[in-house]
Amino acid sequence: MRLVQFELRNGERRVGVVEGSQVREVLSAHSVRELALAAIEAGVGLAQQVQSLGLGDSHTYAELLADLKILPPLDHPDPAHMLISGTGLTHLGSASARDKMHQQGGDDSALTDTMRIFKWGVEGGKPAAGQAGVQPEWFYKGDGSIVVRPGAAFPVPPFAEDAGEEPEIGGLYVIGHDRKPYRVGFAVGNEFSDHVMERKNYLYLAHSKLRSCSYGPELRVGELPQHLAGTSRILRNGEVIWQNEFLSGEANMCHSLENLEYHHFKYSQFLKPGDVHIHFFGTATLSFADGIRTQPGDVFEISQAEFGAPLVNRVGSANAVFAPGDVITL
Repeated sequence: MRLVQFELRNGERRVGVVEGSQVREVLSAHSVRELALAAIEAGVGLAQQVQSLGLGDSHTYAELLADLKILPPLDHPDPAHMLISGTGLTHLGSASARDKMHQQGGDDSALTDTMRIFKWGVEGGKPAAGQAGVQPEWFYKGDGSIVVRPGAAFPVPPFAEDAGEEPEIGGLYVIGHDRKPYRVGFAVGNEFSDHVMERKNYLYLAHSKLRSCSYGPELRVGELPQHLAGTSRILRNGEVIWQNEFLSGEANMCHSLENLEYHHFKYSQFLKPGDVHIHFFGTATLSFADGIRTQPGDVFEISQAEFGAPLVNRVGSANAVFAPGDVITL
C-alpha cells in the first residue's frame, strides 16, 4: 500500500491511497499521523486501519502533482514536534566520495575519519537481531519547518556555498502514547546538503546539514525491500546534465535498519508521545563527487519504482533572515 497526503482546491487536507493513475480518498482521514495514532490505539497495522475506514472519491494523481497539491506523506500540525535527522556512511558505496572530500592534501595513505567510521560499520553495523551494533554517523537537520513539499523549490540561503542533492530512503515514524516509536513506512527523500561547506572541514558537517529537505510523494507501508535500484538525475533547462544509479535497501548497506533505528531512538528525548520523526538512512550517490555544481532552477528527480512517482524538486533561493549584530539585548 502506498499513501499520500494532499490538499483539495479549498485547502482541506485528505489522505489517499495510490491506485495506478488515481488517488482514492481514505474516508474521514485528514492526516497520516492521525491514522497512525488510531492504528496504534486499535492495535492494528496502518494498512488495516485504512481498510477499516474504506475509500471514497478519486482524484487524478498527475493533476495533484502538477498543481503542487501533494504534501509530504507524514507531518505534524505543529512543525516544532517534528524531528528531521539522518545518518551517513551506511551504504557499501558511500565511503569513496566522502573520503575524497576529506582527504588532507591528497594524502591517500592516512585513514580519514570518513574511512574509519565506514570500516567500523562494515565490521559491526549488522549485529544479530536484538543486539546493538556499532554506532553510525548521526546528524540533525531541523524541525518540520525545513520540509519542502514534493514539486516545490528548495529555499537556498544566501550564505550557502552549495545546493547538492542526496537521494536517500527515509524512515517515517510516530511516537505512540506508550513512548515507543512506530514506523509508519518509508519514503524516497532528498536530504539536500551543502557539500562545499562540508569539504572545508569535517567539523562543518553539522552546518552543512542545516538546509531544507523533501520526501515523498508517497509513503510505502510495510517492510523495506532488501534491494532497491533507482535513479537520481539533475536537469538544467530541460536537459539531463547528470544521472546515476541510486541503490539502497539492506543488501546494499553496511548497517541494518534495526541498528540505525536503535541508535536514533535510544535517546529518551526522542520519545515524546505524538511527535513525528523523519530519519534519512544515507546514500552512495552524489553528483558533487562527479564535479557537478548546481545552479538556481536546476531540477532534481529521484525515482525508485517500488515507491511510485518520482520525487521532484528544484533549486530555489531565500532571503537572509538574520545579519551580524541583529541580536537584541533585553
